Amino acid sequence: MASRLVPKVTSKEGESQCKQKHAVLLSPVGKLKISGCETGLHEIKLPKMSVLPSGAESSATCEVCEGAEEMTEPLKQCTAWLHAYFCEPARMASLPIPAFHHPLLRRDSFTRQVLWTLLRDVKFGEAVSYKQLADLAGNSRAARAVGGAMRSNPIPIIIPCHRVICSSGQSGNYGGGNLMKEWLLSHEKLQKEKLAY
Repeated sequence: MASRLVPKVTSKEGESQCKQKHAVLLSPVGKLKISGCETGLHEIKLPKMSVLPSGAESSATCEVCEGAEEMTEPLKQCTAWLHAYFCEPARMASLPIPAFHHPLLRRDSFTRQVLWTLLRDVKFGEAVSYKQLADLAGNSRAARAVGGAMRSNPIPIIIPCHRVICSSGQSGNYGGGNLMKEWLLSHEKLQKEKLAY
């Protein structure tokens, strides 16, 4: 089970520049731009939200609107995972997390350690403070460095940096904007309650 939670990050000595493919996924929070190669996922770019989606929970759709014909296996896995996240959270546990191939996730660093810890330990519908995540990652005095790791996260939503909040309970900053962070946290809370029934 643990191996499913930490996706493969591939790296080869003397590796040449990979050929990235791109897809755009229309989601309840807007268009997510996804890029990756045959080896793995490179990044997910979030749209900035200026207003909360209306009725997104009831009319949630999630479909590839650009790039479907050229998707690599990691991109297919990513879009399937994101579809489940937004529309069918009960299916997430049965889906593989795509392999990652972003350079940041291939270097041995505290940022990588924090991101892996977050992915592995903070589950759907849960939240953790920057300080708690620093503790989980093995350096209780590195809450500010955890904030830097969250800003550097190339694979938001899958590596759930939106689940990291301030110790005061406030949501804190987010690359997709605070409205998106609040929407994602609310979506997870609502879906987790539905799954509990």
